[in-house]
Amino acid sequence: MLSSVGCIRATNTSLYSICRRQLYSSSKPHLTPKHLTQYFTKHNIVSMATKPVRFYKNLSVDQKARVVGYWLLGCCGLVATTVSVGGVTRLTESGLSMTDWKFAGRRAPRTAEEWEVEFDKYKASPQWKYQVVHSGMTLNEFKFIWYMEWGHRHLGRVIGSCVVFPTLALLTRPWVSNKFKLRLAGFSSLVVFQGFLGWYMVKSGLEDHPESTDIPRVSQYRLASHLGSAFLLYLTMFKTAMEILLPVEHSLSPALQNLRRWSGGVAVLAFITALSGAFVAGLDAGLVYNSYPKFADRWVPSDLIVFSPYWKNFFENTTTVQFDHRILGHSLLVAICAVWVMSRPLVLPKRAGVAVNALMGMGWMQVGLGVSTLLLHVPTWLAATHQQGSLILLTLSTWLYHELGKKKIKMFKR
Repeated sequence: MLSSVGCIRATNTSLYSICRRQLYSSSKPHLTPKHLTQYFTKHNIVSMATKPVRFYKNLSVDQKARVVGYWLLGCCGLVATTVSVGGVTRLTESGLSMTDWKFAGRRAPRTAEEWEVEFDKYKASPQWKYQVVHSGMTLNEFKFIWYMEWGHRHLGRVIGSCVVFPTLALLTRPWVSNKFKLRLAGFSSLVVFQGFLGWYMVKSGLEDHPESTDIPRVSQYRLASHLGSAFLLYLTMFKTAMEILLPVEHSLSPALQNLRRWSGGVAVLAFITALSGAFVAGLDAGLVYNSYPKFADRWVPSDLIVFSPYWKNFFENTTTVQFDHRILGHSLLVAICAVWVMSRPLVLPKRAGVAVNALMGMGWMQVGLGVSTLLLHVPTWLAATHQQGSLILLTLSTWLYHELGKKKIKMFKR
């Protein structure tokens, strides 16, 4: 029976603590594990606490596979939420408010003295020097941007815990195939890499460049890498979840195979366009030409190519970066329309038909969001919505590609 108490402590520590407090609050002066054992037995607590574990063990392999699929979808939701918060963090210039990084994180300041210490650290950063010269900042304003960055980092740690620990458990399960274990290990590795890449990105904005007159910001190269790896993590987990929960059982005609290739091209182009948007955000390139469809009064801006060597314009010239993003966005919409038109005369699987129509609608909506963001001089809420729109567009294009795919690898041993 004492082993049952140990089981409760391992599986339901909070329940154990509550019962222990109740017992020690009684009139009995000395309580031993024997008393706890009697209490647990009397109230049937051991059975209740271990019921979920026993329930999971009794599931079939197919049922366990669905649990894994829903777990992956939940992780995708966490990644999407973190990407959204990260977008707002960048748009509000909050990313440089925390000047240090700890692997396990730390609690927020609680007292006025602790906040002053944190504020003094920020005052030593290059971004503060710019704020003092141009606009200044109060302690309450600093608290807002600090909490934005703190929340974003902790969401990343939540994702890490939700991905890594279940993965370690699944790696020991005999009913999980070796190929699927490799995928799971890849997800965990990418999550850990994301954490270090995030700090590597922030660190670039904390480096002082006295010769620069521009507002200190993180490297657009590292920002694009950080966002791109987050999207990659999201898409690979989403695709795997779809293979588990919505397996494809049908065979494809040559026309559907051709449509699948086109849908794959749309997904790749959507990913490249999203990375282009990261460069726009990193350079604040959305504030350069706030007119549409022309750039001021020209179709091709005069300062399109001004840097040497030539290739730097595509990544460091704000005009070129915005121009490229516009071209990519319009090209993506044309490709989506082409896929939709190609699908009209074909007999699509039911879910594929829903996906292609949703992709068409979201394509037009995303262009509308982008144009509105530009014309309204990049309001934070609209720019963040536009960024989330890119993730939705990637989700729909990946879903369509999956629905037009072939039967995938065997992930579980039955």
